[in-house]
Amino acid sequence: MRERSNCVGHGDHRSSSDLEVLDFSQKVMWREIVAVSLEKNGEPNQTSARLSRPPKESPMKCQRFLSIPVSAVLLLMGFVYYITLFVFIEDWVGLQSSAGSLNALIFSFLGFLCLVSFSACVLIDPGHVPPSYVPDVEQSRASDQEPNNNGAQPRPCDKCFTYKPPRAHHCRICRRCVLRMDHHCMWINNCVGYWNYKAFFVLVLYAAISSIYSTVVLISCSFQKDFSGRVPLKMFYVICGAGMIGLSVTFGTLLGWHVYLIIHNMTTIEYHEGVRAAWLAEKSGQNYRHPFYRSVYQNITSVLGPNMLKWLCPTAVSHLKDGLAFPISHDSL
Repeated sequence: MRERSNCVGHGDHRSSSDLEVLDFSQKVMWREIVAVSLEKNGEPNQTSARLSRPPKESPMKCQRFLSIPVSAVLLLMGFVYYITLFVFIEDWVGLQSSAGSLNALIFSFLGFLCLVSFSACVLIDPGHVPPSYVPDVEQSRASDQEPNNNGAQPRPCDKCFTYKPPRAHHCRICRRCVLRMDHHCMWINNCVGYWNYKAFFVLVLYAAISSIYSTVVLISCSFQKDFSGRVPLKMFYVICGAGMIGLSVTFGTLLGWHVYLIIHNMTTIEYHEGVRAAWLAEKSGQNYRHPFYRSVYQNITSVLGPNMLKWLCPTAVSHLKDGLAFPISHDSL
């Protein structure tokens, strides 16, 4: 027995990456064998169900609106819309005037765009890895030897026991791998990923514009309103002003952050991974560049689409493909 083990040890020249791929493949194969054997014996099981169909969406799309954070966002949108029109604009120029009607029309349109974009973020599935996805293992091994393809190859997911494409990550809340995952947002009760990232970005843009618009109307109304002897009304305006300024700063900062990500063709997860990769590259005397960075225009159109007239439409995503492969920069490290 000792001689046999020594022969095996000396004869096995596989690299550590090959052993990891082999070990993971054996796990997947064993799960499939168990699933098939149980099905032949007429014993249903969760393993075979998960291997035979796409991951189950939980909760269902319409039920996502029933979560407390989503309901809170809808209530906040309704509250801001009401006080902007029927309090601030009414006290400022009056809704019956031409200026008041114009401001009410503009803000109502912004509110409608926010509602449509928010609904798209909640309802659109961010994208999951199809059960039929099988990466080219030989090509992945060869590409691993190229430094220019850092982070751009399929990787195994130990939680799903399947392979995840480049830029896909496992969400512990949704309990599945999400294509081009940016983050999980509790305010939409959904992941922000490949298919709904544009809707999320457009939502942040419209929310920032609406918040700033409402803040400007509130300040304009406050300058010409007489608060003498009306302490409760003055406190109401102060509280609303602080809240609207806070929303404007929050959405403005979030908008700037995602503009930066789009220009560099990054996700939030990839940014944090890139910080570590850049530190390791600098430590070894090399330069790091994000592997998916191309040109600024190509980075923008990869998210918003080639037609500039549809950039601000949250549901115009016909330019997207399957989310399983992405062009790689040849200058990345």
